[in-house]
Amino acid sequence: MPSVTDYLRPEELKSIKNLQLMAKQVVEGFISGQHRSPHKGVSIEFAQHREYVHGDEIRRVDWKVYAKTDRYYVREYEEETNLRVTILLDASGSMAYAGEGRPTKHEYAVRTAAALAYLLTYQRDSVGMIAFDNEMRANIRPGSSMSHLFKMLGEMIKSEPGGETDLGDVFHLLIPRLKRRGMVIILSDFFGDMDSLIRSLAHFRTAGHEVILCHILDPDEAEFPFREWTRFENLEVADNFRMVDPIHFRTAYIENFKRFEARLKQACRHNQMDLLSLRTDQPFNEALAHYLARRAAGK
Repeated sequence: MPSVTDYLRPEELKSIKNLQLMAKQVVEGFISGQHRSPHKGVSIEFAQHREYVHGDEIRRVDWKVYAKTDRYYVREYEEETNLRVTILLDASGSMAYAGEGRPTKHEYAVRTAAALAYLLTYQRDSVGMIAFDNEMRANIRPGSSMSHLFKMLGEMIKSEPGGETDLGDVFHLLIPRLKRRGMVIILSDFFGDMDSLIRSLAHFRTAGHEVILCHILDPDEAEFPFREWTRFENLEVADNFRMVDPIHFRTAYIENFKRFEARLKQACRHNQMDLLSLRTDQPFNEALAHYLARRAAGK
């Protein structure tokens, strides 16, 4: 079975553990009046059996089933926890971009998602994930055990970017799969048709979810630093590229990019959603710490 350190560096893991108090305050603020706190006892309901795997707690082994089958099975439960969270991980082609010496946006998103999943699991919240491009590629329903966390991390790693997506269309398809109200954390570059995206964000809110958008960009996409003739490829469509003299396009690109950012911010404000801007040249744990501190302070 993999370890959390297979996905997160030791220094990142230490930093994440230091965020737990702030995260606890954020969660309790969100669930106030909506969910029962685990500090008053966690309600559990038997869900199913599954085969024992190394790392499971021995006390969860069902010895009656062992006596009948001579095989080890553990009992799985649905837990009523502080918060039910679903992480939506963009695995479309555009997430494969990486500036020189930096991770791809998808790699950065996976590490950020892994940190969030670990943090939520550690404080006994229920977390699941959906990876998508133009359709759902992986769906792990929310759970709160460490074995569940490892399964989810494995699916995140397997969700390599590729394929087209229309975020608005795919979000409309995914929302009905979120059976219960909760928190939805979306990790994406949010590139695409903005009108369609904005409508889908409103759909999340009417469905009763709290939504956090983690806007992941490579600095190249925000600053357009290119100066010489450059081959620009469409990462979502094979063999689609164009040679461009960037000097002639930089002003128009920057203006369009600023309009894109402004519309995304406005949509988040209108739908009362948090927007967390992340750059792949910046440590994600520092950005998470700043965000959690701001939320804990009610800002």
